Amino acid sequence: MARPDAYAGRVWIAALELDLLLGDVHTLKSKRALVRPLVNEVRRRYDVAAAEVDHLDLHRRAEIGVTCVAADRAHVVEVLDAVERFVAARPEVDLLQTHRDIRTTTDD
Repeated sequence: MARPDAYAGRVWIAALELDLLLGDVHTLKSKRALVRPLVNEVRRRYDVAAAEVDHLDLHRRAEIGVTCVAADRAHVVEVLDAVERFVAARPEVDLLQTHRDIRTTTDD
């Protein structure tokens, strides 16, 4: 399906914030042992940029930021949906909240 001319040449930028409550974690070291592999797997599986971005000093909380860039909106939405489902299905974390921001390079 061809893109409408109104969207031709736009770059879609999508960001997802995942606020997590971690399971059986009692130290920052054990937090890192859980969060680092999760972030790496999200990067590898979905070809996105991802990092732990908040709650760095709390051992049972983590916020992961994920971003992707594509030529069409449908693709970035599909990728963020897949990442959210993947993280929500992990038994060692509870997904408390998510926030999405989807823009184009022409947005002000």
